[in-house]
Amino acid sequence: MNLLILTNNLNRASFRLRIEVYLDTLQANGIDCQVAQLPSGNLARRKLFKKAADFDGVFLHRKILNIFDAFWLRRYSRKIIYDYDDALMYSDRKPGRNDRSRQRRFRRSVELSDLVISGNSYLAEHAQKFNSSVEILPTGLNTRAYKVETKPENDGRIRLVWIGSKSTLKYLAEIKPALEEIGSRFENVVLRIICDDFFDLQNMIVEKHQWHKDTEAADLITSDIGLAPLPDDRFTRGKCGFKILQYAAAGLPVVACPVGVNAEYVRDGVTGFHAINTSQWLDRVSKLIKDEALRKQAGQAGKNNVQGFDNSVIGKRLVNLIVGLLEA
Repeated sequence: MNLLILTNNLNRASFRLRIEVYLDTLQANGIDCQVAQLPSGNLARRKLFKKAADFDGVFLHRKILNIFDAFWLRRYSRKIIYDYDDALMYSDRKPGRNDRSRQRRFRRSVELSDLVISGNSYLAEHAQKFNSSVEILPTGLNTRAYKVETKPENDGRIRLVWIGSKSTLKYLAEIKPALEEIGSRFENVVLRIICDDFFDLQNMIVEKHQWHKDTEAADLITSDIGLAPLPDDRFTRGKCGFKILQYAAAGLPVVACPVGVNAEYVRDGVTGFHAINTSQWLDRVSKLIKDEALRKQAGQAGKNNVQGFDNSVIGKRLVNLIVGLLEA
């Protein structure tokens, strides 16, 4: 069987983590895949959609369709799978505003699909309003990549770490008051930011590590406490908590805002702590800073939990979902 995979951006982390890493697995299970980036222009996209007739199915990644694209994609496709891992029905900049155009395009994309794959239960609930065939498939990761032999820094410092993109660095900036207070209380604590952009603190040293796929695991393993701040709104509740899985795979305890799947992925008092306001961030992070045994205990508990999110597990589920639809 063969599958046409359509996406807006081949360089997006979502494509890399939810599709690209499984292409070999799909091939090994008898699913030949052709990946195409959606072009600009209605005519160019219609030409691409016409190729769908030569495939057993189409795997549409993240795109919310206008009426033109929806019509032609559905006309030429035998089966359509729609995969998304963000709250595409809401704007990340103005999540409180009802963008009716965005919501119509999301509904249209869900309704025309034979199968919808959502990254978490919050996203699935939105899709289930318009389609009865909805499955939840978390974003997975390669846990073996976090077993590299890496020596700890061993310089007496305790490293708080945050990993993410320039677009989400603002979430870390929101807990600056807590970080500044922590820096004034603990001279041996530093903040490590793994990103493509950075900021400075007055009371704490900031280690600026440019993100790279070949070094992110080592940068996390040599840290001590993972941070996952997140504001609570309609867009952020759809986040899939990938950084928490990374922290867990690296054996780090995590302090997180209990928004969306963060509340599930971080078991309060077991794999880390929940924190909602500045006072709680200060208290929870300080508790982990002062207690090395607690850090190790919570980190190991998280490491045990994350095995269920390994790519080998998620990839098998993805294969089963695709084969189940295409063979029906």
